[in-house]
Amino acid sequence: MSVKVSDHILQRLREWGVDHVFGYPGDGINGLLAAWGRADDQPRFVQSRHEEMSAFEAVGYAKFSGRLGVCAATSGPGAIHLLNGLYDAKLDHVPVLAIVGQTHRTAMGGSYQQEVDLHTLFKDVASDFVETVTVPEQLPNVLDRAIRTAYARRSPTALIIPGDVQELDYSPPTHEFKMVPSSLDRSSWTAVPSEESLRRAAEILNSGDKVAILVGQGAAGARAEVEQIAQRLKAGVAKALLGKDVLSDELPYVTGSIGLLGTRPSYELMRDCDTLLTIGSSFPYSQFLPDFGKARAVQIDIDPHMVGMRYPYEVNLVGDAKATLQHLIPLIGEDRGPEWYDTICDNVARWREVMERRAQQSADPINPEYVTHALDALLPQNAIITADSGSAANWYARHLTMRPGMRSSLSGTLATMGPGVPYAIGAKFAHPDRPAIALVGDGAMQMNGLAEMITAAKYRDLWEDPRLVVAVFNNRDLNQVTWEMRAMEGAPSFLPSQELPDVQYAAFARSLGLTGVRVEKPEDVEAGWRAGLEADGPAVIEFLTDPAVPPIPPHATWEQMEATAASILKGDADRAGMVKQGFKAKVQEFLPHRGK
Repeated sequence: MSVKVSDHILQRLREWGVDHVFGYPGDGINGLLAAWGRADDQPRFVQSRHEEMSAFEAVGYAKFSGRLGVCAATSGPGAIHLLNGLYDAKLDHVPVLAIVGQTHRTAMGGSYQQEVDLHTLFKDVASDFVETVTVPEQLPNVLDRAIRTAYARRSPTALIIPGDVQELDYSPPTHEFKMVPSSLDRSSWTAVPSEESLRRAAEILNSGDKVAILVGQGAAGARAEVEQIAQRLKAGVAKALLGKDVLSDELPYVTGSIGLLGTRPSYELMRDCDTLLTIGSSFPYSQFLPDFGKARAVQIDIDPHMVGMRYPYEVNLVGDAKATLQHLIPLIGEDRGPEWYDTICDNVARWREVMERRAQQSADPINPEYVTHALDALLPQNAIITADSGSAANWYARHLTMRPGMRSSLSGTLATMGPGVPYAIGAKFAHPDRPAIALVGDGAMQMNGLAEMITAAKYRDLWEDPRLVVAVFNNRDLNQVTWEMRAMEGAPSFLPSQELPDVQYAAFARSLGLTGVRVEKPEDVEAGWRAGLEADGPAVIEFLTDPAVPPIPPHATWEQMEATAASILKGDADRAGMVKQGFKAKVQEFLPHRGK
């Protein structure tokens, strides 16, 4: 039997070490599906419930494995559905390859069924590389380039293959004119800044008395070096949300997450420092960085296109975080006094006490902060945690203590709803021997999480450790936007847009043969978590939480919270479970430092 183009594509993916492709079938990729049958499902075709979930699963797989994530979809609507997940990959700098079908070449331009200009459609999201295969001789070069580019630029790329091309006999390119052969090897490389720029950076850092370090996901491979330079500089370390698992929260100088969902000590660290070192982060919210002109600053980033954008850095060190720090650390002095370091550690210790108090506050029926706080002590040492966008991300950012060996992520820059469950599924295929836990709001669960539990049920037997625990914060409210409306617009909750139907999430899980637990009282929260973590397969733990617990920003003042109180009392106090006399006392307990 002759080798078809579709056969060669799967063979080349295997040669690149691709072992999973997340996708959904359609006649635009019938040739590829037939090839999968001939290839005995190698690489494994993982069937999601929706193409967007395929893309999210590929992103989750790539985030937690460090390898290329691959997704596949049919022409027209299938390809369109991939876009949101691919934009998530683009904005979070994750290597993902999308393989999509297209109308037969003979029908293109004829307004044929499902004919969409896919090259134009993907040109922005896959701006680093998108190509249409029109003849077999374009392979393997375009596939190799798509994969190399995805890895090198940490971005999504796209390969469009018309249906009739998939079924052509494969013939490789020759050495003739206008033929482009290709090789397979991908050698490792490391970028290091110049010695002169390293010396300039060291001069700035050595001159500072109050040094702050901000790390993002780009520092993930430099944990030991970040600890070493922080100790030399006697600096505090704040973490962008995508860098939450870069450094252990057990270290006394690690202030936790930064930004609107961040911690008070991270806010204080940036507010009071005189020197800033940013490592592997393009954290976009400059209002949470030191005031312009207040701090001297140095940045380390491997991507020259991403340096110098967020703050007036004096030195931009373009290079790999680990290698750059290894060259920089010997140039850093160790003669600072303990005052700044001690202040940072005191702020962190005080914040942990505040979070403990906030978690213990009564609510109706359950305080969502307590739900996440209770999980923290129960987390397995090798856990992988995902969080969806929304108020659940606040509790994830503030209450979970990352310890060595744990991994975690969410949709950082796109902050899209819906990736919590598919990220966790992608993580399970990347690490089938580790438990995965997803923290998901009821809005995101209704959007797509429920359907994707079917995927979890379908593949549970492939995972050595079958645990995939999905915690649903059921408060019948699109809670993050509700609080943003109150705080930013001064408006009460607009019920037609914000109120959600009450869905029996745990019962749905049980209907799939999975573990499903509905927790309605605070005293049952820990038992609910244990039921999920001790289950012999995927589990949905549904917590009935109070929508009136405010996700207070780390820089919030009492006056700002009073304004928020006024907006609630204007129109939706009864639904929020509050009365005028009790609101101030409730918010005061959740505010970290009144009047600051």
